[in-house]
Amino acid sequence: MVSGPGYLPDCFTPFPKSAFFQWAKKPGPYRIALVNGFVGNTWRIQMIKNAKGYASEPGVKDQIKEFAAISTGTDVAAQVAAVDNYINQGFDAILTDAVSPAGIAPVIRRANAAGVVMINFDNRADSNKILQVNVDTFEMGRIQGRWMVDNVKPGGRILEVRGLQGTGADRDRSKGFHEIVDGSGKNYEVIQVVGNWDSGTSHKVTADAIAVYGHFDGIANQGGSDGTLQALLDAHHAMIPIAGEGENGFNQMCAEHEAEGLKCLAVAAPPAISSVAIKAALSALQGEVMPQDIALPLPVTKAPNFKQGISFFPELGSGFFPDNTFPACSVDQSTEEIMKQVVE
Repeated sequence: MVSGPGYLPDCFTPFPKSAFFQWAKKPGPYRIALVNGFVGNTWRIQMIKNAKGYASEPGVKDQIKEFAAISTGTDVAAQVAAVDNYINQGFDAILTDAVSPAGIAPVIRRANAAGVVMINFDNRADSNKILQVNVDTFEMGRIQGRWMVDNVKPGGRILEVRGLQGTGADRDRSKGFHEIVDGSGKNYEVIQVVGNWDSGTSHKVTADAIAVYGHFDGIANQGGSDGTLQALLDAHHAMIPIAGEGENGFNQMCAEHEAEGLKCLAVAAPPAISSVAIKAALSALQGEVMPQDIALPLPVTKAPNFKQGISFFPELGSGFFPDNTFPACSVDQSTEEIMKQVVE
């Protein structure tokens, strides 16, 4: 294992077979940019708030001369152009949540040639030339898949509510899910719809699916899970096992309807992953040897463990993500600090 005065092995845990990178040490303070893509759901908004809050924390803000954040939508060319713009402006580090796993590859080469520390997080880029910070998105799908196999009868019909099409996280979560469900030998019928990790969209596509198919024996939702659960309730559908993402509203609804027979699982990719990406950028700029592929833990909650004040907070919005800390990285921002940040 490599080490250095600022290397944090408990925080920057490498995925198996990860390579290691090292950039030349640069004097601070640094200019860091976050180039987000899609911003149409609460996870992305909280992720940006996490990043802005972390960049302003004592002990961090003194290392940052300028922190910029921009969202470019789902257009790959727009995200690439924004990264190029920050390279040309002389930013020291650029963080991305890749719109496309492959589409960002050309700008990675330009960043590396310019000596810019470029870090991708959340949606994986199909490149080993960039430092990446992520939870195991395949494993997120496998966790939901194992729970479906354990809780849905053989031959049952499962609704799979997928995320934003074309992104690495949606692709990988679905692959992990089908690896388990299809490989179980239990002959499940899986109906796929696209929910965009958004509550409103998930509600609509779930309601439409129930109208068409009538009955499901289980549901797996990648995000916007409260919308899917609300559609189930609106349709007066029988209570069935539902696996979702660890959103505040979903977790609260799971607790409220547990006595009626609802059984839930929630697995979360904490939005504070963006804060860890900033921490990794600062470490890399200081010349530390870094894993090319950093693995972060996945918080999982299963019925009957949805508890107020731990799994959900009624005073917060339904789209807030309560599982949002990485203690090994000293990333433990208060709810108040996150919520006061403004996302343009």
